[in-house]
Amino acid sequence: MTETPGPPRRRRADAQRNVDALIEAAKMVFDTTGVDAPAKEITDLAGLGVGTLYRHFPLRSDLVKAVVESGIDALTETGAQLSTAHEPAEALSEWLRRYTELLGTKRGLVPALHSGDPAYEALSGYFMDKVVPVLVAPLAAAAADGTVRADVSARDLLYAVANLCMPVPGEGPEYNHRMVALLIDGLRTPHQGASSGSSR
Repeated sequence: MTETPGPPRRRRADAQRNVDALIEAAKMVFDTTGVDAPAKEITDLAGLGVGTLYRHFPLRSDLVKAVVESGIDALTETGAQLSTAHEPAEALSEWLRRYTELLGTKRGLVPALHSGDPAYEALSGYFMDKVVPVLVAPLAAAAADGTVRADVSARDLLYAVANLCMPVPGEGPEYNHRMVALLIDGLRTPHQGASSGSSR
């Protein structure tokens, strides 16, 4: 008799802590040094050994994907929290600001993500599947109460912010925030006036 395979085993708590520590360390190292940083720089920051890194992430692309997916997951989790704590237009504006921050922290990953490596092909779909539903709700709510334009889609906003966050020679992330603040002001219906984010 053939046994039916059970659900995949969860990582032990200590193993999951190691994975989380490695991802957090990699985020910081990738942002400052780039994705080709020595493995030891990452493991030293995480307080772990190189063997632990390779046990969980055999390839550098595995670690890069984990870092990107972690940022996407964190961004999606904020959507419901912001909608609960703020009026629709402000929840939408704050979420877009956080999306801008996420793109800013991924500058160190840009060369890898645009390298054509097939290991990263699924990340775009992962992002859209996770993020579009999160953005649809506050955008629809803000359009319904008349505080933002109703002719803009979630995908429009995601692509617009991504384009505004492309690196500009001589400018840092604060420039991206200023450009996105102008976009947010343009989303608001005329009687709403400028948003408080335009000063950023």
